[in-house]
Amino acid sequence: MSRSPGAHASQELITSYVLGEASQPPERMWALETHLDDCARCRQRVAEATATQVPDVARMLDGLWPVVEAAAVGTPAPSRSRLLRHARRWAPPSVLPWLLMSVLVVGAAMVLDLLGASGHVPSLVLLLGPVTPLAAVAAAWSGRLDPMAELTMASPRAGLAMVLRRTAAVLAVLIPTLAAAGGLTGASWALSLLPGLAFTLGALALGSVVGVDRAATALGSLWTVAVVLPSLFTTSLPVLLAQASVPLWALAAVTAALITALRAGAFATTFRSAAR
Repeated sequence: MSRSPGAHASQELITSYVLGEASQPPERMWALETHLDDCARCRQRVAEATATQVPDVARMLDGLWPVVEAAAVGTPAPSRSRLLRHARRWAPPSVLPWLLMSVLVVGAAMVLDLLGASGHVPSLVLLLGPVTPLAAVAAAWSGRLDPMAELTMASPRAGLAMVLRRTAAVLAVLIPTLAAAGGLTGASWALSLLPGLAFTLGALALGSVVGVDRAATALGSLWTVAVVLPSLFTTSLPVLLAQASVPLWALAAVTAALITALRAGAFATTFRSAAR
């Protein structure tokens, strides 16, 4: 759907949209909804088509707005902080406690690594780095935690673009945190960052099938049981966190990113499932 001036949706597409017909592919409907955000003329045509094609809905809306206006006490005050308003566009408030918890986990792991500098304890920064972002990523896509999940689900950008935006918000905080922790403890920056990126992208790729929150929970649990606990028991890092494994982590991250891109159309559906 073009955004150039004078480019409008066809009447056939608008009619299908108003009637909720399943003949149009979801991607085309999402493109129309995005176009409607910027095109007053097409929004007017949608309103006209609604009145003509589904008069019962039009009458219901006409009767609903006076009720809403009568019940409204006043206009909610906007947030005074421009930074806070911008941050809320990138991630729901429900992510914040999980993000803070992840930062605290990295900080605690760094302190324990520094205290255990004798080398008898495996690096907790490296052990926990791969799964550190997953809790916040899962929270960002849990309909049970997000009070605005239903509105998010209905928004025109509820697909891959919003998935990437929320994930980027998490990584923007945790990548510098992991990099700092790795630098202070002497761990390889590649091993501090690449596994976490690969696991995050893996959660998105698997999340296109089962939902991002479920995928993140499953991957985090698997890594904890299969790698973290045995490493603490043997007091040695696994082969997966050796320097030679860096190319494998990079390959895993690239592969997961490609799968995520190829499965882009599935994310709106999986988020609808998470919101229920």
